[in-house]
Amino acid sequence: MAILVDADACPVKDEIYKVAIRHAVPVTIVSNAWLRIPVHPLLSRVTVDSGFDAADDWIAERADADAIVVTTDILLADRCLKAGATVIAPNGRPFTANSIGGAIATRAIMADLRAGGEQLGGPPPFSRTDRSQFLQALDTALVRLIRTKAMASPRPHG
Repeated sequence: MAILVDADACPVKDEIYKVAIRHAVPVTIVSNAWLRIPVHPLLSRVTVDSGFDAADDWIAERADADAIVVTTDILLADRCLKAGATVIAPNGRPFTANSIGGAIATRAIMADLRAGGEQLGGPPPFSRTDRSQFLQALDTALVRLIRTKAMASPRPHG
């Protein structure tokens, strides 16, 4: 099990560290630039080259059913979902097979509007509620994954 973090613009890295350490799950922070992380055996950092989507590619190549991916990138979320990973946005919103299609369509519409010269506001400011919802979503996803792994592992015969 692992938590993979698309870290360049992730506002909840400290929260991820706390939850992961509590559950003894390794975290890999993936970014295009070197980021400071706490010194802890469960925490590691990968700095990829500055190529387009280099961090996304690194994460997507390692995403599987044993991974939780934290990202705001809808296209990365789609790739990770297809690989079987659990994907959560920093505001706590889970990306799911049922929701990703609509998110991709909305992203495309917004890109078209911006390309047409529309002045669109960005996302709302990150709030305390977002942080709280993320903590709850990450904890829930980890507990679910831990239970799934425990049920799948062979039990000794007694």
